[in-house]
Amino acid sequence: MTPARTSVEPWQHRFVEANGLRFHVVTQEPPPEHSKPSAPLVVLLHGFPEFWYSWRHQIPALAAAGFAVAVPDLRGYNDSDKPEGVEAYRISNVVEDVAGLIRALGRERAVIVGHDWGGAAAYAFAMMKPEMTSRLCVMNSPHPARFVAELSRGNEAQLRRSWYMFFFQLPAAPERLLAADGFRMLKRMLTRSARKGTFPPAVLARYVEAFSKPGALTGAINWYRASFRRGLPSPREFPKIAAPTLIIWGDRDFALGTELTRGMRPYFSGAFALAHLRGISHSVQQEAPGKVNALLIRFLTRPRRPEP
Repeated sequence: MTPARTSVEPWQHRFVEANGLRFHVVTQEPPPEHSKPSAPLVVLLHGFPEFWYSWRHQIPALAAAGFAVAVPDLRGYNDSDKPEGVEAYRISNVVEDVAGLIRALGRERAVIVGHDWGGAAAYAFAMMKPEMTSRLCVMNSPHPARFVAELSRGNEAQLRRSWYMFFFQLPAAPERLLAADGFRMLKRMLTRSARKGTFPPAVLARYVEAFSKPGALTGAINWYRASFRRGLPSPREFPKIAAPTLIIWGDRDFALGTELTRGMRPYFSGAFALAHLRGISHSVQQEAPGKVNALLIRFLTRPRRPEP
């Protein structure tokens, strides 16, 4: 953490012990005029190749709307611990990280919001920790049952889009490629389909800084390696998600086809909504922050439907 940055940013940086690891967490409380004794907690989970900073547009907006916000660098990323070994990056471990973080912040429940891999973690959290999930919002990350179904049926377009997931199974080579030539490939992954101006040089520099830290590339890629260590689960293995859920999807996603959003409703027993953002790419919360913030805050402030 750099004092010059924290002195001009509206949020705070802290370190939290959870699930046996040390996590860098960015937090922001609502302003006094909106503050309540226990403002609802919103936990934002980033994806790949990201870190907490990918939520920079959402943190102050959510706080201004009356929410307490917590944004961790997930295990393996940036300033959080980077345990050794591929098995450490199983999604079940990430779920326990998030649960431990919520408890460490003195809470029992939270709104869980995730993008990309953070979305996969958010789905898993809602399935494994329903009692801790007050609401769920996922951005450009399909329900795992739909992703498995499309791969299993041989969706050639999606298999081509997912080429990098298979490449990431190799040892060492992915790290070398992403870091080569001043992290040129990493920058390309961020900018290749985003609107001009989404990732200006100053923002890209922060991403390069985050992934230049010892072990950060391997930690991030180990999420992919861990996901391939078991066979594809059957869609029947996934319990239905009871928490009210909003899916936000940028339709110009280069990595995940829009067809993955079809047929998701049966995997949710609670309220469910799907919002498509036309002409927006994978990094939806960074490319269209105004639209995403409006959708998210409207979803979070809508009265919850009474339980039957």
